[in-house]
Amino acid sequence: MITTFLNKLNLVLSDRNLRVRILFVLGALAAFRLGAAIPIPGVNILQLERFLSENQFFGLLNVFSGGGLSTLSIFMLGVGPYITASIIMQLLTFVFPSFKQMYQEEGEAGRRRVAQYSRLLTVPLAAVQGLSLLVLLERQGILMNLTMFERVTNIFVVIAGSLLVTWIGELITEYGIGNGVSLLIFAGIVSRLPSVLSQLWLTFEIAQVPVYLLFASVSLIIVAAVVFVTEAERPIPITYAKRVRGMKMYGGISTYLPIRVNNAGVMPIIFALSILLFPQMIFGFLAGYGNDFISNIASYINSLLNNSWLYSSFYFLLVFAFTYFYSAVTFDPEAISTNLQKSGAFIPGVRPGRSTAEYLSRILTRLTLIGAIFLGFVAVLPVLLRGLTGVASLAIGGTSLLIVVSVAIELVKQIDAQISMREY
Repeated sequence: MITTFLNKLNLVLSDRNLRVRILFVLGALAAFRLGAAIPIPGVNILQLERFLSENQFFGLLNVFSGGGLSTLSIFMLGVGPYITASIIMQLLTFVFPSFKQMYQEEGEAGRRRVAQYSRLLTVPLAAVQGLSLLVLLERQGILMNLTMFERVTNIFVVIAGSLLVTWIGELITEYGIGNGVSLLIFAGIVSRLPSVLSQLWLTFEIAQVPVYLLFASVSLIIVAAVVFVTEAERPIPITYAKRVRGMKMYGGISTYLPIRVNNAGVMPIIFALSILLFPQMIFGFLAGYGNDFISNIASYINSLLNNSWLYSSFYFLLVFAFTYFYSAVTFDPEAISTNLQKSGAFIPGVRPGRSTAEYLSRILTRLTLIGAIFLGFVAVLPVLLRGLTGVASLAIGGTSLLIVVSVAIELVKQIDAQISMREY
């Protein structure tokens, strides 16, 4: 295994194109972390640290922004507005047939148009989220003594920062390796590890050793389970019919179509977080509104969302639903059935056409059920452990650990694919 790793590392370092791609990713991540360390004007750092430690919602938002919220940096919104815009655009593919045709049937050109619409939608979403968040933080005493000009400047800086992060993510996807948005969130999570470990070391108590061992064991089990579920797949046998052309016979070979248990990857977690964080930000802004009626309703909804068990239930249901949603977007049984029929392939024992599509749909539904339950369980695991042990949280929460492991696996696969292509 070590020899194989060293051989692959040698191939990566010796191939100029692959080396440039990896260096580009590292440079883009360094630029992102540099921007995440530049705060906006008027921040009370001590009040911000106290506020983040006491608020579960903003702790999740900090993970989602790639760590930019912990310093109220120019990248404090991260890729959140862009992901929300992407969710809206993908939902529109189910509502309007023209969007579905553009996304699935027009190929790369259609996907580029959808991505362009998502970028345009990112601007108003970033404005709404940025304004709500800045007003909410100012009411908490974190942003102090700001003039009207400074408030407007902060809003424009935050919007520009979100668009810049989105641009960096797209550059990574196009010129680097891996999904840029996922890698930015990955970098933000990993960057918190040194401070978390140092904090655990400073607050270490011998009486808490069993709890630490429990958390370490659970983390290892989650890593192993994520790898297992991510790699698990159901092979569907495919046979190509024999065809005679001239004096030669073609086809007659057998292969298989792999359907993954977790066909959606880590995207349901990111989508669910985006949907959960957006209304909390809006209702937090409305809670301080001058109208008593609106303020009371917003405060009541906020209190419901801040209830850890109710919040976890919503989180689990959203992850469950988005797993099915994203699987339906990325795996279309009708299109696969049509392509198999056109290429003269069939599933043994299943009639081509509609019967094949229904067969694939049934298998996908059953496999996605396992993946959806697993993703939802890992997402709410920190709340369950907090209820059992009374400790605030894991060193890395279930959501963060799931994102880190899934993104790392996907990145290694893409590097392996690049290496294999160059070997041949």
